[in-house]
Amino acid sequence: MISRYLNKEIEVTMDRPLGSKHPKYDYEYPINYGFIENTMQGDGEEIDAYCIGPKEALKKFTGICVAYIKRSDDPEDFKLIVVDKNNIYVTDSETLKAVHFQEQFFSPTVMRS
Repeated sequence: MISRYLNKEIEVTMDRPLGSKHPKYDYEYPINYGFIENTMQGDGEEIDAYCIGPKEALKKFTGICVAYIKRSDDPEDFKLIVVDKNNIYVTDSETLKAVHFQEQFFSPTVMRS
């Protein structure tokens, strides 16, 4: 279950760092986006993660998973929300604003349990 990552320290490997372009669609990543190595979710892919906070493009980021995005129209694809260990409080509104660039195409809900 994806909720087992909540409130845990997690290392994210970036495959789409801040400032990079989406490989298929015409938008740029305003935050670092990556995956958790050696994991698997229902869609057959590694678990994805948005890294909220860092202001530079990163290869790896270790932070705290404070929430995850659940898509009502894509129930097998979850996105972890990982933030800096020193700034773990991010509201649902701030989270949705940070991930809007990609989640605007889906029906996301911020989950904290």
